[in-house]
Amino acid sequence: MASVNKNKNSKNKNVRSMFDNNDAQKKYSVKEIEQLLEKYFEGETSIAEENGLKHYFSQDGVADHLEEYTPLFTYFSVAKEEKSTQDVPLQPRKNRTYLKWISVAAVVAIAFGVYLNRPESPQVVLQEEYSPEEIKSAQLALALFTNNFNKGTQGAAYLKEFEKNTNRFLPNESSRN
Repeated sequence: MASVNKNKNSKNKNVRSMFDNNDAQKKYSVKEIEQLLEKYFEGETSIAEENGLKHYFSQDGVADHLEEYTPLFTYFSVAKEEKSTQDVPLQPRKNRTYLKWISVAAVVAIAFGVYLNRPESPQVVLQEEYSPEEIKSAQLALALFTNNFNKGTQGAAYLKEFEKNTNRFLPNESSRN
């Protein structure tokens, strides 16, 4: 792999040396131009090398098999000289803050309309759904559950207090080791 990089670097140095001296009148060999085109399409050319390619393709003596690249390099010089003669009318921007407020009002109106048109959920009255005996037994079951739950929480409070006092008198497991 190192030999490939050495060959590539030496090729790059040879091609760069062709264009570093800024000798625009120099004739380049077709092989040198082909190497430079290869570097150009790989994105490895310097600005001086690209200027050399532009100069080569702007001349008349371009090789026949390289003629297809001529428009690519002459486009920039032609485009640089183009000037627009069309007038562009600039008008001040109109103040349209009222449109923002109209859109806010429309959103509020839609939200209010959706709120008012929501379907009403039917309210169930327990006396209509269940008999008085079922309601009474449910109330008793809930009261029993509440009493037992309160007793359990009181027992948990006693357990916490017992654990706190016990830990004061018993040595910690970490101090034994």
